[in-house]
Amino acid sequence: MFYPEDIVEEVRTKNDIVDIVSGYVKLQKKGSNYFGLCPFHNEKSPSFSVSPSKQMYYCFGCGAGGNAITFLMEYENYSFPEALQVLADRAGVELPKEEMTKEARAQADLRATLLEINKLAANYFYYQLKQPQGKLGYDYLTGRKLSDATILHFGLGFANKTSDDLYRYLKSKGYKDEILKETGLVSIEERGTHDKFWNRVMFPIMDVNNRVIGFGGRVMGDGTPKYLNSPETRLFDKSRNLYGLNYARSSRKKYMLICEGYMDVIAMHQAGFTNAVASLGTAFTSQHAMLIKRYTDQVILTYDSDGAGVKAALRAIPILKEVGISCKVLNMKPYKDPDEFIKNMGAEAFQERIDQAQNSFLFEIEVLKRDYNLEDPEQKTNFYNAVARKLLEFPEALERDNYTQAVAREQFIPYQELKQLVSRLSSRIVPGAEQTQPREEFSPRERKKEKEDGARQSQRLLLTWLIEDPKLFDKIEGIITPDDFREDLYHQVAQMVFDGHARGDVNPAGILNHFINDEEQYKEVAALFNASLKESLNNEEQKKAFSETVIKVRKHSLDEASRNASDIETLQKIIQAQSALKTLHISLD
Repeated sequence: MFYPEDIVEEVRTKNDIVDIVSGYVKLQKKGSNYFGLCPFHNEKSPSFSVSPSKQMYYCFGCGAGGNAITFLMEYENYSFPEALQVLADRAGVELPKEEMTKEARAQADLRATLLEINKLAANYFYYQLKQPQGKLGYDYLTGRKLSDATILHFGLGFANKTSDDLYRYLKSKGYKDEILKETGLVSIEERGTHDKFWNRVMFPIMDVNNRVIGFGGRVMGDGTPKYLNSPETRLFDKSRNLYGLNYARSSRKKYMLICEGYMDVIAMHQAGFTNAVASLGTAFTSQHAMLIKRYTDQVILTYDSDGAGVKAALRAIPILKEVGISCKVLNMKPYKDPDEFIKNMGAEAFQERIDQAQNSFLFEIEVLKRDYNLEDPEQKTNFYNAVARKLLEFPEALERDNYTQAVAREQFIPYQELKQLVSRLSSRIVPGAEQTQPREEFSPRERKKEKEDGARQSQRLLLTWLIEDPKLFDKIEGIITPDDFREDLYHQVAQMVFDGHARGDVNPAGILNHFINDEEQYKEVAALFNASLKESLNNEEQKKAFSETVIKVRKHSLDEASRNASDIETLQKIIQAQSALKTLHISLD
């Protein structure tokens, strides 16, 4: 959905950035800005700044920055339309509606109805849990050491032994059979109607926006299957959803914990590990991995320590690596799963195990070793060869050598011998793979890069000063124009800043909206307006720094122009301008 720029700006200006951010971050006023601990990375001293005048936030620690819209996008992982809708509702602004075909409208209405029914069912199951008929389920949950607060937090419930009471309840709410068939909650057949779930503790499954999209049920007693999930519906695809992700996505941990089942997730969240998720009764998929990648690039597998758990970990590791997620494996022995471990050892011991989690590749080598009897020389040799072949999974020589050293250390294999074995196998597979190119001399490039970085920093400083104090535009008039910001992105932003000043409305938060669809550009533009200023221009040292910054920006611009001059007349004008810079003095008094 495309929204006109004036609508987007109306929504943004009607939502104060300090009000929005303070709903998530504890802010303290310091000078003209507010500061708090950054919600986007772990830190102990506040480096997260919110500026009422700019209507922007910026973290000087991790570089996160933006306006009210992008804050919700980053914190809540909303899409742009979702964040805009939330802020529009908050401000009482009605967004234009997208015209939908009759068929699309019907599908949207059906989805909305199914979500309504699922929400009703979840409330019904929760109500039943607290009634006499739900005592069996309630006793099971409290017997697993879950508190009432945790039961409420996850909306846990109970499906009665009666085979059709949910169906009758939903019918009483006016829903017709053809709609109820679509929910996966009931089976409607010629021989009769019955509920999908009965005599089970119920686990509502929510999407990332906290909407109930399906259910899991754990049977009471010895019935089968032990765990039963909703079938695939228009709302629920178990290969594309993760249990607990609606809470875990808001955790400020840098990693996620992946476990096997509902109870593990709930037990970990209750113990304070709110970054735990689980796949929904299915093997871990590439869709799961891509879903996690939206929120983190680090994962710790906390699968059961039995044989099935080890196999599940071995299946998940390459899937995670494929999408660029770094992976470790938790050792929970002598206990089977996180729930059992935490009950016996406590949260502090579990955190220690997390801190000691094993690199996934070294875990794979440990599992591989179980197939060999290292007391037998032949099998020992076979193991070494298997390890060497495994090391060839790393295409980059440096990374492969780092892992060769780690494996040699962990498995007590002589490093040089293992390295030679890897090299021999590599040369058989890819002739000449171990040959290396002469090291290129980078110092001239590094010097050029340092010079370019200095020029960009000067431009960032100048833009930040101009935003902070529009009166400075008068001081640079006739000296600096948007054309002096030579890099394309910097030039675009500078043009908007200068145009805004000409209109009497320099609006950095509004400028950011132009770059919201390009994450890299948006972050860089946010940084342009938030260069690190030690203090305002109220002492001689800072006044001198401003003058020097203006001269640096102009000099870099002229140097670039001289390199691209196409005729002698243009070059002569540039040389005259360069000469004039030597006597230029900018007074702020």
